[in-house]
Amino acid sequence: MSYGGAGDDRLSKNQRREAAREKARTLREEQRKKDRRSRFVLQGSLIVVSLAIIAVIVVVITSSVRPPSAGPRNMLSDGIKIGQNLAAVPTAALQPGDAPVPSARNKSDVIDIQIFVDYQCPVCQVFEQTNTAQIKSYLKTGAATLEIHPIAILDNRSLGQRYSSRAANAAACVANFSPNSYFDFNTLLFEEQPKENTEGLPDQKLVSIAKQAKVESLTSITSCITDQSFKAWVTSATSRATTGPIANSDVKKVSATPTVIINGAKFNGAATDASAFSAAIQKAAGDTFREDATATPSPSPAP
Repeated sequence: MSYGGAGDDRLSKNQRREAAREKARTLREEQRKKDRRSRFVLQGSLIVVSLAIIAVIVVVITSSVRPPSAGPRNMLSDGIKIGQNLAAVPTAALQPGDAPVPSARNKSDVIDIQIFVDYQCPVCQVFEQTNTAQIKSYLKTGAATLEIHPIAILDNRSLGQRYSSRAANAAACVANFSPNSYFDFNTLLFEEQPKENTEGLPDQKLVSIAKQAKVESLTSITSCITDQSFKAWVTSATSRATTGPIANSDVKKVSATPTVIINGAKFNGAATDASAFSAAIQKAAGDTFREDATATPSPSPAP
């Protein structure tokens, strides 16, 4: 039996070099496989995240973009016409895609007052506080009608809370479910008007004001306000008013609120001047105006 020397179990220099190369090649191959697996995992994760983002976007879009819907009942003209004893003139709802139907003209001895208001507008509040008593007296006796058009042009004055639009929507809800309460609701909205550059009144406060106006169908009105059921109509009605023309008048478009129209002519008096408004009423009516008139406006034709 022979025994080998100590160097017999050692690799030659070339063998060691080749072994090192093979080991490096094996490590590189393993690293490439690992990199491919990591890349596949990363790509899969990105796909999952992308699909999740797309799903969220779809949900947001579908929940925020509502299909066209009808406007509020009793606002076929984009406004609500209030006549004798503060009773609203009933009309059908404006259907999607249809043009507003102007209210029927009054009899010759009944004054036609139209007003475009934004419930965030401080000048509208001043006009309301200055003239509401005499307007109310005209309506109670049938000497005049009042057609109120709520629009939203001051949403940028409520810190992103779109109070003008929300208040106009609330007004539309009252017109739809409790039209004979509209005059009182309109008055209360101006009494409770928030200051500009605040968040405006919350929806629950609008509901409280509706309750104070003693509306009918409070439950339906509450849902209508909180769901902003007539949000799309408010946007459309505002666009129609601000692009014009204004039916039954010489006003081309509404460029500011309040825009007050008496028998088709724009009232240019100061919002603080009740005597100027009264004089404009008398001038528009001429000899036919009687504060104790008993005429009742005719409803607008249904489409």
